[in-house]
Amino acid sequence: MTKETIRIGISSCLLGEKVRFDGSHKLDRFLTETLGRYVEYVPVCPEVELGLPTPRDTLRLAGTIDDTRLVFSKSGQDITAEMTAWAQKRVEQLEKEELSGFIFKSKSPSSGMERVRLYDRNGVPQKRGIGLFARIFMEHFPLLPVEEDGRLHDPRLRENFIEIIFALRRWRTSLKQGKSARHLVDFHTRHKLLLMAHSPDIYRQTGKLVARSGELETTTLYTDYLALLMKGLRLRCTVAKHVNVLQHIFGYFKKQLSSDEKQEVLSIIDSYRNHQLPLIVPITLLNHFVRKYQQKYLQKQVYLNPHPIELKLRNHV
Repeated sequence: MTKETIRIGISSCLLGEKVRFDGSHKLDRFLTETLGRYVEYVPVCPEVELGLPTPRDTLRLAGTIDDTRLVFSKSGQDITAEMTAWAQKRVEQLEKEELSGFIFKSKSPSSGMERVRLYDRNGVPQKRGIGLFARIFMEHFPLLPVEEDGRLHDPRLRENFIEIIFALRRWRTSLKQGKSARHLVDFHTRHKLLLMAHSPDIYRQTGKLVARSGELETTTLYTDYLALLMKGLRLRCTVAKHVNVLQHIFGYFKKQLSSDEKQEVLSIIDSYRNHQLPLIVPITLLNHFVRKYQQKYLQKQVYLNPHPIELKLRNHV
């Protein structure tokens, strides 16, 4: 089965392009040198693509949450209508790219996904705004995972975002086989423990949906499943939820493991629970037993290998 390319939209300045208002860039080496080995980026700079020069006067958001305007800081010139029209056309163009997510530039009045300075009528800023392009993108692609460079410095947010984009790749690879109840059951079976780690409730809901696969029209079945999958994966894992899944996996080996091996597993899970070890440690041990005892169900579980180990994402959560 051919793997789908992971295509990620990204603010151009994060790739080192000198497109910011002052002619600078905001190169992010994790995105370019580490994650960039596994994804193909689709760069977007709303301000430059709109036709604004570099360098240029700064822009800012003004008004209210319900009536946000994009204006030049010094002159007050309002370019909300122009940016909105451009953004609406741009997101339609991006449909053809089959994106698996977008990484925005934090604090940007055009591309910040949250907590952008929004200036009220008295010129007082509050961190309540959303960049104009970012808002239109998120409304147009409500299921796609989005993040911004600042938040991706948080190990848990980083791991969660990357986990979702790889899940979307597997979803699209599965779609290449054709939509059928059998293919959906296979996809769901492989992702059961991953969903459990994010949301036991969504895990149960997807299970009930798949159980009705013979009753529902295929397109409806796939649409509803994807919506639940994305909703579930957006809910962040916690140590407690991971411990629940780790203990669930441990249960598959109770007959094979010696007393010492059982004690070792339980001790390591407990150390992880107490924040003394990162998640990669119990995962590595359990993967060892999966290989040793050829546990076929667990060999298929995405939870144990959701993204390339070279990214070292679970070394820090």
